[in-house]
Amino acid sequence: MIRFLTKTLAGAALVTLAAGTAAFAEPAKPECLAGAKPGGGFDLTCRLAANALLETKEISTPMAVTYMEGGVGAVAYNHVIGKRATDGNLITAASSGSALLIAQGKFGKYDENAVRWLGALGADYGVLVVSADSPYKTLGELVEAYKADPNSFAIGGGGAVGSQDWMKGSLLAKSAGQDPKAMRYVALEGGGAVLTALEGGHIKVGSGDAAEMGKHHLAGKVRILAVMAPERLSGELSGVPTAREQGFDIDWPVWRGYYVGKDVSDADYDWWVSTFEKMSKTPEFAKEREARGLFEFTLLGKDFDKRVKDDVARFKILAKEAGM
Repeated sequence: MIRFLTKTLAGAALVTLAAGTAAFAEPAKPECLAGAKPGGGFDLTCRLAANALLETKEISTPMAVTYMEGGVGAVAYNHVIGKRATDGNLITAASSGSALLIAQGKFGKYDENAVRWLGALGADYGVLVVSADSPYKTLGELVEAYKADPNSFAIGGGGAVGSQDWMKGSLLAKSAGQDPKAMRYVALEGGGAVLTALEGGHIKVGSGDAAEMGKHHLAGKVRILAVMAPERLSGELSGVPTAREQGFDIDWPVWRGYYVGKDVSDADYDWWVSTFEKMSKTPEFAKEREARGLFEFTLLGKDFDKRVKDDVARFKILAKEAGM
């Protein structure tokens, strides 16, 4: 306890304490929970925060990254809600895929309101690709061909029916006026398998993400027909048109973000949000994000909370339309 000698000193001290509240809210044992095995998207998301926070000196203690696989994040989601709802030290990795699974009821009895959404610090974007020797040079040509004979088009993606890659394929089917449920979808184990299937002629269209397909497009191994982004991507893929540019209202941002327990204090929540905001504006953070193949996409606090809930509502409609 500090003994104040005068009321004036007491007032000054209180002002100082109030001004420094954010500093005192720094977590003593910062931790990021990845809801899958090491090496995947959740791990990447946790490493982005852990490395960037330390590089920018926003935390004084290195952030631990822990893993809890199961249900593509469902087990971790339920664990945070049931066991660590008040823990201000813990952030948990999430993605737009988490919102998709919540929309389909695959996170159990809990919905999008069961946690506090912190923010997104990067994004990838969906792409539709064909083999390098494919006759289709534009998304419009692909849509017309699909419309004429959908049964001749096998679409491959890195995930099962109902996954993000399946949903991207279903948007192609819808654009062609075809039933997504009738789509010939081939579930493959990740982007590498999609590329192999394309090159071997086992599928005609690949559904994936810009970060994993971009280098193969540049090397001439595949052709990205459209990026599912509101605007053209910067950098090496700046020459690839968006689906919107080609007349198709198809967006699929794959945001990478974080949440905390529902009962985490406002002080702790606000510390994470303000710290992410400061960190996201630094060159150190930009370097860490680029190293992980992510594009600029920063959405924090209330804005991110609204985005997640809007995404869940949108995915519910998409899933219903696709017969999920």
